[in-house]
Amino acid sequence: MNPQTIVLYDGSFDGFLCCVFEVYAKRITAPIIRKTHQSNNQLFTVTEQILTKENKAQRVWKALKNKTTKTEQNNIFKAFLSEIKGVENTLLNYICHVFNSDYSKKSIDFSNKDILKISQVAKMVGREKHRMEAFVRFQLTQDNIYISTVAPDFNVLPLIIHHFKDRYADQKWLIYDTKRKYGIYYNLNRVDIITFENTAAIDQQMVKNKCGDEEIDFQKLWSTYYKSVTIKSRKNDRLHRQHIPKRYWKYLTEKYTI
Repeated sequence: MNPQTIVLYDGSFDGFLCCVFEVYAKRITAPIIRKTHQSNNQLFTVTEQILTKENKAQRVWKALKNKTTKTEQNNIFKAFLSEIKGVENTLLNYICHVFNSDYSKKSIDFSNKDILKISQVAKMVGREKHRMEAFVRFQLTQDNIYISTVAPDFNVLPLIIHHFKDRYADQKWLIYDTKRKYGIYYNLNRVDIITFENTAAIDQQMVKNKCGDEEIDFQKLWSTYYKSVTIKSRKNDRLHRQHIPKRYWKYLTEKYTI
């Protein structure tokens, strides 16, 4: 019996593409792709640690671009960002199907369970992206930087960069993911991925403590306005939660007491 191969990578999208490259280059049969930090409790397995190399990742992505549509490429990236357990292996099966068959850009075979799964997951991630774009609320700190903390269900920060860069091009801003411990920072020229040494201190309360008096006054004004325009007789909490799920309320200035 041949042992199964556990393919480990650093968790990045380029790292995953390098796993695909090595699976083909080394003819690894029935691999299981996992992030390096994930434990392995399976018996009779061998481990293959994959180093992330940009040239290998680009070769795989270029091959995918030649075989798939722009929508399918976006779906692959969105599904990867879902961080759903085992999604790498579903993506690998999908990619193998693309490379190993007479795959056509003109028609997508949703009877294939991996293709259907990727499409469904991509839609879930897409909905979370749109919610983040709608529900992010910035607070102006004393350092003159607009900061927002979020904790989305999926790792959607890479997907919202263009939206916020275009919409808030004239001000410095930071959106920090408290769940994944990193953020995207715009310095008026470009957007960078940033991390902090003391990640435990980065939360909504910390940001509020960094706000100046003028920002606090604006928040109070907005909260008062929101309450004053609410017509209690027409209030429909069920419909409200349907459009703005309760898990997003913590981001909204009008929803917390100042």
